[in-house]
Amino acid sequence: MGKIIAICISQQKGVAKQEVASGRLVEEWGLEQDAHAGRWHRQVSLLSKEKIDAFRAKGAQVENGAFGENLIVEGFDLPKLPVGSKFRIGDIQLELTQIGKECHSHCAIYQTMGDCIMPREGIFCRVLQGGQVFPGDEIILAGD
Repeated sequence: MGKIIAICISQQKGVAKQEVASGRLVEEWGLEQDAHAGRWHRQVSLLSKEKIDAFRAKGAQVENGAFGENLIVEGFDLPKLPVGSKFRIGDIQLELTQIGKECHSHCAIYQTMGDCIMPREGIFCRVLQGGQVFPGDEIILAGD
């Protein structure tokens, strides 16, 4: 069991996302008003608070959303979960479709720190059932 720490969106790709007070996940689309939403397998990105905190402990000054993540969650070692895992946030259902991603052009975080955690620690999901999401909401692995 985990918790939603932050929800982040951006209007365009390739920029840091901004934290918002809540978000609406749309079935088979993604996070409303986010540039990465669409009819594909990477509708929503998740990154763990614990990994972000560890990166900050190395001296990185990064805000929530800096890695391009939509949902910051606490309580899971996300890249260790198998593809196909399902999450529930109330009535919302997400399915893990991809672990990590290839980084084609090193981002500003990589340029500053010599590392970026999103390519290896981030996961991507499809929205199987949508709904409103808020910081503090409980997120669980379906079946738990």
